[in-house]
Amino acid sequence: MRFNKAKCRVLHLGHNNPMQCYRLGEEWLKSCLAEKDLGVLADSQLNMSQQCAQVARKASGILACIRNSVASRSRGGAHAPVLGTGEAAPGVLCSVLGPSVQKDIELLEHVQRRAMRVLRG
Repeated sequence: MRFNKAKCRVLHLGHNNPMQCYRLGEEWLKSCLAEKDLGVLADSQLNMSQQCAQVARKASGILACIRNSVASRSRGGAHAPVLGTGEAAPGVLCSVLGPSVQKDIELLEHVQRRAMRVLRG
């Protein structure tokens, strides 16, 4: 497999960064504001708000699929399928490593409360 230089990006970290230009061989590398590596989205200030919002959107989408796939919300018919399928939704939130901003914490807690409501039926 050949190394693809076009996919390489430079993420300048910190507020006193001189923003140097770098090249790999003869090709100059483009800089970016945020980059995803190992499933974690980090920006130049190492702010995790974008990651928290992305994870909350993904968990909300999973919860919506669960809610829409269940025809009846009665205890007898809907409880078993929701519990069997719905355990993945709170597990999505584990990909956020300790959010430090209060708005991010509240966003993730809101999704977790919604997941518990869906799982209870």
